[in-house]
Amino acid sequence: MLATIPAVAIAASIFLGAAQGCSVVSGVKVTYYGAPDNDPPGDATAYDCGGRDYHAGGVGTYANPLTFATAPGEYNECEIVYLPYMKKYVRMEDYCEACYEDYESGIKHIDIWTGSSTSGGDAQIQCEDDLTPANVQSVIRSPATTLAVNRPFCVIAAALWDGMTCHTEDVYPTYKVSSCKLYFLLIGDPNDEDVF
Repeated sequence: MLATIPAVAIAASIFLGAAQGCSVVSGVKVTYYGAPDNDPPGDATAYDCGGRDYHAGGVGTYANPLTFATAPGEYNECEIVYLPYMKKYVRMEDYCEACYEDYESGIKHIDIWTGSSTSGGDAQIQCEDDLTPANVQSVIRSPATTLAVNRPFCVIAAALWDGMTCHTEDVYPTYKVSSCKLYFLLIGDPNDEDVF
Protein backbone atom coordinates (compact mmCIF):
# COMPACT_ATOMS: atom_id res chain seq x y z
CA MET A 1 0.00 0.00 0.00
CA LEU A 2 2.74 2.48 0.96
CA ALA A 3 4.61 1.69 -2.26
CA THR A 4 1.66 2.90 -4.33
CA ILE A 5 1.46 6.29 -2.59
CA PRO A 6 4.62 7.69 -4.27
CA ALA A 7 3.40 6.47 -7.67
CA VAL A 8 0.04 8.20 -7.17
CA ALA A 9 1.80 11.36 -5.95
CA ILE A 10 4.05 11.38 -9.03
CA ALA A 11 1.08 10.86 -11.37
CA ALA A 12 -0.84 13.64 -9.61
CA SER A 13 2.09 16.06 -9.87
CA ILE A 14 2.49 15.31 -13.58
CA PHE A 15 -1.26 15.72 -14.02
CA LEU A 16 -1.37 19.08 -12.25
CA GLY A 17 1.81 20.43 -13.80
CA ALA A 18 0.80 19.57 -17.35
CA ALA A 19 -2.71 20.93 -17.02
CA GLN A 20 -2.07 24.19 -15.16
CA GLY A 21 -1.41 26.37 -18.19
CA CYS A 22 -4.09 25.00 -20.49
CA SER A 23 -7.41 26.65 -21.23
CA VAL A 24 -10.50 25.70 -23.23
CA VAL A 25 -11.62 28.32 -25.75
CA SER A 26 -15.23 27.77 -26.78
CA GLY A 27 -17.26 29.27 -29.60
CA VAL A 28 -14.59 28.89 -32.30
CA LYS A 29 -15.68 28.87 -35.93
CA VAL A 30 -13.73 26.13 -37.74
CA THR A 31 -13.29 26.09 -41.52
CA TYR A 32 -10.84 24.39 -43.89
CA TYR A 33 -8.54 25.51 -46.70
CA GLY A 34 -6.12 24.00 -49.16
CA ALA A 35 -4.02 24.71 -52.22
CA PRO A 36 -6.88 25.95 -54.45
CA ASP A 37 -8.12 28.65 -52.07
CA ASN A 38 -4.85 29.58 -50.37
CA ASP A 39 -3.55 33.06 -51.25
CA PRO A 40 -1.43 32.62 -53.30
CA PRO A 41 -2.61 29.14 -54.43
CA GLY A 42 -0.41 26.32 -53.13
CA ASP A 43 0.95 25.32 -49.73
CA ALA A 44 2.88 28.49 -48.82
CA THR A 45 2.40 29.82 -45.27
CA ALA A 46 3.05 33.18 -43.64
CA TYR A 47 5.24 31.79 -40.84
CA ASP A 48 8.08 29.25 -40.72
CA CYS A 49 7.22 26.91 -37.87
CA GLY A 50 8.90 23.66 -36.96
CA GLY A 51 11.34 23.67 -39.87
CA ARG A 52 8.67 23.46 -42.57
CA ASP A 53 10.28 26.30 -44.53
CA TYR A 54 6.98 28.20 -45.02
CA HIS A 55 4.98 25.17 -46.22
CA ALA A 56 1.71 23.89 -44.75
CA GLY A 57 1.62 20.30 -43.57
CA GLY A 58 1.51 17.99 -40.58
CA VAL A 59 -0.30 14.85 -39.46
CA GLY A 60 -1.92 16.15 -36.27
CA THR A 61 0.40 14.87 -33.54
CA TYR A 62 1.95 17.27 -31.06
CA ALA A 63 5.37 16.69 -32.69
CA ASN A 64 3.96 17.21 -36.20
CA PRO A 65 0.78 19.32 -35.94
CA LEU A 66 -1.45 20.25 -38.86
CA THR A 67 -1.20 23.82 -40.11
CA PHE A 68 -3.93 26.28 -39.28
CA ALA A 69 -4.49 29.88 -40.29
CA THR A 70 -6.18 32.67 -38.37
CA ALA A 71 -6.11 36.41 -37.77
CA PRO A 72 -2.86 37.90 -36.47
CA GLY A 73 -3.23 38.35 -32.72
CA GLU A 74 -5.88 35.69 -32.23
CA TYR A 75 -3.19 33.06 -31.55
CA ASN A 76 0.58 33.36 -31.30
CA GLU A 77 2.73 32.59 -34.33
CA CYS A 78 3.63 28.87 -34.24
CA GLU A 79 1.32 28.24 -31.25
CA ILE A 80 0.13 24.63 -30.99
CA VAL A 81 -3.46 24.02 -29.90
CA TYR A 82 -5.62 20.89 -29.73
CA LEU A 83 -8.85 20.60 -31.70
CA PRO A 84 -11.18 17.94 -30.23
CA TYR A 85 -13.42 18.07 -33.34
CA MET A 86 -10.55 16.45 -35.24
CA LYS A 87 -8.66 14.77 -32.38
CA LYS A 88 -5.59 16.56 -33.73
CA TYR A 89 -3.02 19.13 -32.71
CA VAL A 90 -2.84 22.13 -35.03
CA ARG A 91 -0.26 24.93 -35.25
CA MET A 92 -0.79 28.56 -36.23
CA GLU A 93 1.37 28.94 -39.33
CA ASP A 94 -0.68 31.08 -41.69
CA TYR A 95 -2.84 34.18 -42.11
CA CYS A 96 -6.54 33.98 -43.01
CA GLU A 97 -8.36 37.03 -44.41
CA ALA A 98 -11.85 35.72 -43.54
CA CYS A 99 -10.56 34.92 -40.02
CA TYR A 100 -9.26 38.49 -39.73
CA GLU A 101 -12.62 39.94 -40.77
CA ASP A 102 -14.40 37.68 -38.26
CA TYR A 103 -11.89 38.54 -35.52
CA GLU A 104 -12.54 42.26 -36.07
CA SER A 105 -16.26 41.48 -35.56
CA GLY A 106 -15.60 39.52 -32.35
CA ILE A 107 -15.86 36.05 -33.93
CA LYS A 108 -13.13 33.50 -33.13
CA HIS A 109 -12.19 31.67 -36.36
CA ILE A 110 -9.51 29.18 -37.40
CA ASP A 111 -8.96 27.69 -40.86
CA ILE A 112 -7.39 24.18 -40.98
CA TRP A 113 -5.09 22.95 -43.78
CA THR A 114 -6.61 19.98 -45.64
CA GLY A 115 -3.33 18.39 -46.64
CA SER A 116 -2.48 18.53 -50.34
CA SER A 117 0.20 20.82 -51.77
CA THR A 118 -1.41 20.75 -55.22
CA SER A 119 -4.82 22.03 -56.15
CA GLY A 120 -7.68 19.57 -56.09
CA GLY A 121 -9.92 22.19 -57.66
CA ASP A 122 -13.65 22.12 -57.03
CA ALA A 123 -13.50 18.64 -55.47
CA GLN A 124 -11.11 19.89 -52.80
CA ILE A 125 -13.23 22.99 -52.15
CA GLN A 126 -16.25 20.68 -51.71
CA CYS A 127 -14.20 18.56 -49.29
CA GLU A 128 -13.39 21.66 -47.24
CA ASP A 129 -17.10 22.48 -47.10
CA ASP A 130 -17.96 18.89 -46.12
CA LEU A 131 -15.42 18.93 -43.27
CA THR A 132 -16.62 22.28 -41.89
CA PRO A 133 -18.86 21.79 -38.84
CA ALA A 134 -22.24 23.48 -38.67
CA ASN A 135 -21.64 24.52 -35.06
CA VAL A 136 -18.81 26.33 -33.32
CA GLN A 137 -16.17 24.18 -31.63
CA SER A 138 -13.77 24.23 -28.67
CA VAL A 139 -10.00 24.61 -28.89
CA ILE A 140 -7.51 23.79 -26.14
CA ARG A 141 -4.66 26.28 -25.76
CA SER A 142 -1.42 25.16 -24.09
CA PRO A 143 -2.58 21.55 -24.29
CA ALA A 144 -0.90 18.56 -22.75
CA THR A 145 1.28 16.80 -25.33
CA THR A 146 -0.45 13.45 -24.78
CA LEU A 147 -4.08 14.00 -25.77
CA ALA A 148 -5.85 11.50 -28.05
CA VAL A 149 -4.82 11.79 -31.71
CA ASN A 150 -6.68 10.27 -34.64
CA ARG A 151 -4.44 8.04 -36.80
CA PRO A 152 -1.11 9.58 -35.74
CA PHE A 153 1.09 7.08 -37.60
CA CYS A 154 -0.77 6.92 -40.90
CA VAL A 155 0.83 9.77 -42.85
CA ILE A 156 -1.16 9.36 -46.08
CA ALA A 157 -4.51 8.90 -44.35
CA ALA A 158 -3.71 11.79 -42.00
CA ALA A 159 -4.37 14.22 -44.85
CA LEU A 160 -7.99 15.34 -44.85
CA TRP A 161 -7.76 15.66 -48.64
CA ASP A 162 -5.29 13.23 -50.21
CA GLY A 163 -5.69 14.43 -53.79
CA MET A 164 -8.62 12.14 -54.57
CA THR A 165 -10.56 11.41 -51.38
CA CYS A 166 -12.13 13.62 -48.74
CA HIS A 167 -11.67 12.01 -45.32
CA THR A 168 -14.81 13.21 -43.54
CA GLU A 169 -14.55 10.15 -41.29
CA ASP A 170 -11.67 11.95 -39.56
CA VAL A 171 -13.86 14.48 -37.77
CA TYR A 172 -15.68 13.90 -34.50
CA PRO A 173 -18.66 16.25 -34.08
CA THR A 174 -19.74 14.69 -30.77
CA TYR A 175 -16.28 14.50 -29.17
CA LYS A 176 -16.48 16.82 -26.17
CA VAL A 177 -13.84 18.29 -23.90
CA SER A 178 -15.06 19.26 -20.46
CA SER A 179 -11.58 20.20 -19.29
CA CYS A 180 -8.08 20.35 -20.70
CA LYS A 181 -6.70 18.34 -17.79
CA LEU A 182 -5.07 14.97 -18.30
CA TYR A 183 -7.93 12.85 -17.01
CA PHE A 184 -6.62 9.71 -18.68
CA LEU A 185 -3.51 9.64 -16.48
CA LEU A 186 -5.73 8.86 -13.53
CA ILE A 187 -8.96 7.43 -14.88
CA GLY A 188 -8.82 6.00 -18.35
CA ASP A 189 -7.88 5.55 -21.94
CA PRO A 190 -7.36 8.75 -24.02
CA ASN A 191 -9.05 7.06 -26.99
CA ASP A 192 -12.29 6.62 -25.06
CA GLU A 193 -14.58 9.42 -26.21
CA ASP A 194 -16.30 9.52 -22.82
CA VAL A 195 -13.08 10.44 -20.99
CA PHE A 196 -12.91 14.02 -22.22
